[in-house]
Order: sequence, then C-alpha cells, then structure tokens
Amino acid sequence: MSKQYLHPLPVRIWHWTNALCFILLIVSGTQIRYLGLISLMPFRTAVAVHNFVGFVLIGNFCIWLTFYLFSDKNKAYHPELNLLKQSRECFQQLKYYGYGIFKGDPSPHHAGPFDKFNPLQRMLYQVLMLFLLPAQFFTGLLLWDIKRFSGIVDLLGGVRVVDTVHVLIYIFFVFYILIHPYLATLGHTPTEHIKAMISGYEDVEEESEVHTVA
Repeated sequence: MSKQYLHPLPVRIWHWTNALCFILLIVSGTQIRYLGLISLMPFRTAVAVHNFVGFVLIGNFCIWLTFYLFSDKNKAYHPELNLLKQSRECFQQLKYYGYGIFKGDPSPHHAGPFDKFNPLQRMLYQVLMLFLLPAQFFTGLLLWDIKRFSGIVDLLGGVRVVDTVHVLIYIFFVFYILIHPYLATLGHTPTEHIKAMISGYEDVEEESEVHTVA
C-alpha cells in the first residue's frame, strides 16, 4: 500500500458542497413536486430553498469546471477513445463489482492522482457532469422564471416537456444519491474512500502487490 494524494482541497470542498446541495434540492424538490402528499416544509420555503440552493450548485459546478479546465488533474475525466478497450475495462470492472469483490479479488483499477476513476466511474461522471447536470441547470432555470424564458420554453415544446425532463433527471439523481454511499464503502475498508474525501489521501494498492496476491 502507498498513501497518495488523490483529492486536492478544491475538489474536496466542491464534493461536500455538492453533496449537501443535492440533498437539499432533492428534499425541497420532492416537497414542491408532491405538494399535498407529503409535508416536509411549507411550500414557499421549499421553493425558496430550491431556488437558492440551485444557484449555489450552479456556482459550485462552475468552480469545478474552472478547476479542471486549468488543472492537469483533468486527465481523470478524459474519455477512452478506444471503444474496444473501454468495453473490455468496463466489463472487468462490472465483473469485479458483481462477483470478484465478494471473493476478495483485487480491483482491476489502480487509482492514481491522474487516474482516480475506474472505467465505469469515468464514463458515469462524463455523462453526469457534462450532460445531465447542465441539462438539469438549464431546465431548472427555465422553470425558475417561466415568463422570462417563455420563448425558449415554447421552443422546447412547452412547460410540460421542460418539467418532465427536469423530473426525470431528478429521479436519476435520487437513485445516484442512494447508491453513492454504498459505492463509497467499496475501498480497502468501508471508510477508506470517505476518509480520503476528507483528508485528500488514500491508501492505494500498488500493481506489484496485486501481482503478488494473484
């Protein structure tokens, strides 16, 4: 094992701010969406919280984007252009998650400062950060002030279409938030990844150790 600095301070601040914002948006959004069925907070409070936190999350996303655009750490998000290699690595990772991890097999991916995501994570984060989150911001802004953006809303098919897209992405993020804590426990110890997102340092298994075990 070697201790490596995987998560710089800006990334850790962004991560925990993001987590808090996601939870608040899901709770307030659920109250707004299912008014009359649940009573987590007053409707006006839910709207105010949802709008405010939404803008905080947009700002947080811009910080993340700026950091990675001007940091050499952005290699962690680079897509694998060799589709055959990408498919093979994703299959190996799926096999590990579905079978190997329960046998105590080592992970096929070895994290490093410039390659901290396994192939499945990298693919998921590319879709999440570059497509789903911007789409959620865009539809959220349109719904925030429908009158001001009425032309764009009409161009996209009306309020119902925009709202449907917003809700579908919301459902995805609900499942993501539920699954993410479990995936965070799949390190060398159940708390390894969580501690790393606090301190920045994580114990990483070196390839020589993996070959020795194998």
